[in-house]
Amino acid sequence: MFPYSGVMPELTTLLDQLIETTPPADDPSGRTTFDALHTLRLMRNIVDHQIVLHTTQLEGLGVAQKAGSTTKKLLIEMGHAPAAAHRTMRIVDALPTLPTVDRHGADGRLSTEIVDAIVRGMNHIEKRCSRALSEDERTSREIELTGQALSGATPAQVLEHARTIGHTLADATDTDIPAADDAGLNTVNAHTTDDGRVAIRADLTQVTGEKFLSMIDDRACPRPEPDGADDRRSAEQRRADALELILDQAALGASIDSVGSPRTQLVVTIPAVGDPATLPWTGTVSQATTKQVACDGSLTEIILDGEGVPLQMGQTRRLFPAHLRKAVIVRDRCCIKCGAPPSHTQVHHIAHWADGGTTDLDNGCLLCQRCHTQVHHHGWGIVMGFDRHPWLVPPATIDPQRRPLPAYNRRTMRLDSAA
Repeated sequence: MFPYSGVMPELTTLLDQLIETTPPADDPSGRTTFDALHTLRLMRNIVDHQIVLHTTQLEGLGVAQKAGSTTKKLLIEMGHAPAAAHRTMRIVDALPTLPTVDRHGADGRLSTEIVDAIVRGMNHIEKRCSRALSEDERTSREIELTGQALSGATPAQVLEHARTIGHTLADATDTDIPAADDAGLNTVNAHTTDDGRVAIRADLTQVTGEKFLSMIDDRACPRPEPDGADDRRSAEQRRADALELILDQAALGASIDSVGSPRTQLVVTIPAVGDPATLPWTGTVSQATTKQVACDGSLTEIILDGEGVPLQMGQTRRLFPAHLRKAVIVRDRCCIKCGAPPSHTQVHHIAHWADGGTTDLDNGCLLCQRCHTQVHHHGWGIVMGFDRHPWLVPPATIDPQRRPLPAYNRRTMRLDSAA
């Protein structure tokens, strides 16, 4: 868009000096090389911050917009990698509201990866809170994440800490479902490549992803070759073999009497001090998600004290054993909300076992995965009627009077007539 004719002289001089810089020739101890590398790291961080500042000015001047383009596209045309350009624009949008991050980025103490992690973390916290953060709350969270970064945390660890804060805020307000738990955003796409292969791409909720990762990891362990050598397969090949094994096992399971069988085994770690529970692969989860995970499947609970030492190791429990599942299926026949067949359903505890609910016929009902999510996250309730059948209670946004509705297989009924 512009010829490189207006470069500031001081930048040209600095660029020439850097081009001529070489590692020290006589440094047997490596100390000088180490110090130079540390200085170069600071310089790199400062340069990245200057790129953000100059991009901010370019955006404010509307240079790209006047040419019918965007600043992000301009950065890519300039030679920035698309991912780097996207990250820069994300920081440009957020930095004016993050003075602490701006200050430490300017002096080189924070890398652009760390700055971006804090920006993404703050965005996550704001999305999880049902109301706008006050100025003091926002400053407090910014300082907390910056402190994590300055203490040596990696970008992934900063993001995980932000997710923990977000889950705490969500549990405190118990409103709007977060993106990590929103099954409505789930997508799985598959297409045949030119080579006749099938490429699969999925975007899943945290719980579904946890199930996938858990099952893949359990089946993708290296196995010795027949000659005793180490497994020659790459990690990607082992995971592909594990996926095929899961599909074969699912097909075999569908041919036997396994309707409504328990789901994937999961391990949930619950801190005794009130922090959010965690899953081993995908990290912290909200209280609502913890209850949904525990509703149906093989679950092992581990209670930790404040120092992270297990206080209690619960036995793996298969909630709703086979004979009770069959009884629930005979009574409900399908998902009580949408009518999905029993093979697509889970058995839901009407009164959660963590709240004293029992595992028996009068405290269970069939729900498919989507309806299960709506019960746990979207305000739907379930009560057991006088007739010993489950009744759905819609949220006030659907029915302000929240009048109970019969199960799908009994839609002509009314609760008062059943009484």
